Amino acid sequence: MPSLAVILLTTALVVMVALLAAVGAAKLARIEGATYPAALRHAAATFAAVLTLAAAVTAALAAVRA
Repeated sequence: MPSLAVILLTTALVVMVALLAAVGAAKLARIEGATYPAALRHAAATFAAVLTLAAAVTAALAAVRA
C-alpha cells in the first residue's frame, strides 16, 4: 500500500500535467483566432479530458493488479 505522501505527490503531478495541457490548448486556440471565452472552453475541456484519462488509466491498472 503506497504511503499518503506518494498518493498526494502523484495527484499533484497529474493535476499539474492537466493544467499544462489546458494552458497549451488555450494558447493554441488563441493563436487560431478563437475568442477568450472559446479558448477558455477549450482549456476546460482539455483539463477535464486529461483528468478523465488519468482516472481511466488508474482504474485499468488497478483492475489488472487485482
